[in-house]
Amino acid sequence: MFDFMDLEFEPAAPEFYIPEASECMRCGQCVSGCPTFRLFQIDEETPRRRLRTISKILVENLPVSADELAHLNNCVQCRACEISCPSQMRYGELFDQAQAKLQTPLKPLAKVAFYLIENKKPRAWLMPFVKGYLKSGLQKSLRNSGLLEKLNLANAEKLLNEPTLKPLFEHYPTNGVSRGKVALFTGCIAEHFDRETLEAAIKLLNANGFNVQIPKTQSCCGAIHKHNGQSATKLCENNLIVFNSLDVEAVIHVATGCGAMLSECENENFKRRLFDISDFLLANWSDNLQLLPSNLKIAVHEPCSQRNVLKNQQSTYALLQKIPNLTIETLANNQICCGSGGSYMLTHPENATKLHALKQQIINDANVDLVVSSNFGCVIHLNSDETKVVHPLILLENQLA
Repeated sequence: MFDFMDLEFEPAAPEFYIPEASECMRCGQCVSGCPTFRLFQIDEETPRRRLRTISKILVENLPVSADELAHLNNCVQCRACEISCPSQMRYGELFDQAQAKLQTPLKPLAKVAFYLIENKKPRAWLMPFVKGYLKSGLQKSLRNSGLLEKLNLANAEKLLNEPTLKPLFEHYPTNGVSRGKVALFTGCIAEHFDRETLEAAIKLLNANGFNVQIPKTQSCCGAIHKHNGQSATKLCENNLIVFNSLDVEAVIHVATGCGAMLSECENENFKRRLFDISDFLLANWSDNLQLLPSNLKIAVHEPCSQRNVLKNQQSTYALLQKIPNLTIETLANNQICCGSGGSYMLTHPENATKLHALKQQIINDANVDLVVSSNFGCVIHLNSDETKVVHPLILLENQLA
């Protein structure tokens, strides 16, 4: 009786789409993975309830209350809800559209921060003062004075580490036989505050036979702008012009947060050549490159941008397996955001601190020597006196013979 059916038929894999927010089925499958629901245990702090607010903003053109807006803005934007949604709803895109429509005015300090993120020269001019401040001994007295709290700078100041002042070169040639040319996306502040990871990336790419180009005119990926209701169009357009003009086989990013944003640029030539560094190294690892063994026991923290957007977390594990004798474990509850959330740790420090505490307990229970994470924001958020967190590239680079 079923002869009319094509039993060989294989339906195409569903693609994420952007429905109207009112199409949410309220099934609740997104609730358990939501980090703010973990904190507050109320329905107002769930994706399905936030979608009602988003629907008011985008579909119904209705005003939202102060409470509704507060609960909406409490969202960490981890996008774990997208993975569990049976409707394949693109919550992250809907959230960004709502933020853009709200046009919330920036506070003065936020305006300064966005200006520095957008403009490389003023940012570079500021770095010697940051380094001088950290070396001067003023840090303790300034923290005790209470002035940082009054200026709303206390949370940002706590995350500061000593910046690198010397700019990266534009070209890093391999010492061996060249297998090709790649371009490295460095982002905005990573060149100053995450230089160790960028240098590890360059050394690993060189060791595998690739010449590395770092265009000076590249700009921020625009993720922080977009998630805060600001336009990222100019930043995106600039990066497309810069990287599409290069004669390279690949454009490589090392921070999954940046990669998630770059992967959503609507330009096929750019997207075709865009690679997360773990994916690229894994696909192009030289047969002649052997790493030194390590007896460390490590846990892998999977950033939300990697799990929920890039969906390539397995590449990190596979790449780390290149290190002989290394014991690799998955950090428990990786599906729950650590609280970094791009700028969330600065805009919502109380929530971010609570999520950090939950993650710290999991790390303590894991009893490992080191935690690795592929996103710069997660690394600086999770690093503490109790826990050493580094990008997996640093661990790999340390094992080069």
